[in-house]
Amino acid sequence: MRFISLAFVALLGFVHAELWFGKGGVPRMMELQAKLKAQQADNALARQRNAQLDAEVRDLKEGLEMVEERARYELGMVKPDEILVQIPATPRR
Repeated sequence: MRFISLAFVALLGFVHAELWFGKGGVPRMMELQAKLKAQQADNALARQRNAQLDAEVRDLKEGLEMVEERARYELGMVKPDEILVQIPATPRR
């Protein structure tokens, strides 16, 4: 009877050690949870960026206001019969 009790205690110790230090143990689970949180944060940023790009694409497809704004800002284009006045920024002292 004593041998069976010792065998059960040894088996319980082995299972418990496997839980804490084994391949699928607690430290591995905590590491994977940290990786999951980091990936979820990256995904949230990507979703936000994708939403911004989607809105920009929709604006470019549907309206000319965005195209006009980009042409004016990036290329310095003006409409016919329009005068472009640029005021240079004064240097700070």
